[in-house]
Amino acid sequence: MDLSQFFSPDFAWLAVALLASGVVAGVTAGLLGVGGGIVVVPVLFHVFGLLGVDETVRMQMAVGTSLATIIPTSISSALSHHKRGAINFEIIRNWSPGILIGVVIGSMIVRIAEHQWLTGFFATVALLLAANMAFAKEEWRLSDSLPARWIQSLLSTIMGIVSTLMGIGGGTMGVTLMTLFGLHIRNAVATSAGLGLVIGIPAAIGFIINGWNIPARPAGSLGFVNLVGFCLIVPATILMAPTGAKIAHSISRKALLRAFAVFLTLTSIKMFWDLSS
Repeated sequence: MDLSQFFSPDFAWLAVALLASGVVAGVTAGLLGVGGGIVVVPVLFHVFGLLGVDETVRMQMAVGTSLATIIPTSISSALSHHKRGAINFEIIRNWSPGILIGVVIGSMIVRIAEHQWLTGFFATVALLLAANMAFAKEEWRLSDSLPARWIQSLLSTIMGIVSTLMGIGGGTMGVTLMTLFGLHIRNAVATSAGLGLVIGIPAAIGFIINGWNIPARPAGSLGFVNLVGFCLIVPATILMAPTGAKIAHSISRKALLRAFAVFLTLTSIKMFWDLSS
């Protein structure tokens, strides 16, 4: 692919879409405790499609680039929450080893998985997340305290695997798990922002290594991380993450969760449609 395609008149509209997704991702990171990947991955997937990126690497590029954008977004969001004293560092210490193991396993799966499988996996999990966002109630609890350490290790490992394959910061799963075990929603959101950093750094490195010298990647890519998309999305996410964190401490999340549920459902349906056509 010629680098000039990234600076054509048509790409100007795509750049606007990327910047807009960065704004939404930043607010989402601060508000819901996720790294914005749940928004960025489907946007990048379709943007790369419009740019003519080969379908055999399109999903890997979307996920890898999203994981890279999670790093600065999570830092910005976590710092904003830390100022309010909302992060539970004990959970971060206890969950980080399992998450790192999960990231390694997820990176190994990416190396051998077909692109259709990765797309189908994202679409399936996105649909499940949409159902959770639409119907789950904040008062639902499995316990008023965290489970045994071995259960936490198992859950955090699963979270690392799924987050790596999805290109998300782990907040969507992390917030759900922590609230089910009695952690206040605001502390869960803040702590998940910190966990996004634990996921983003090693997972992005894994995608860079896995995509090294792979043909058909778009220009301006480092492995499966596209630096053009990264540079367009990151400034918007960093700028808007504190705004999301501020909103998270002042309003109800129910309406926003349901709106994202609709977005995820439509995204999932579109991906399944593409796979079947």
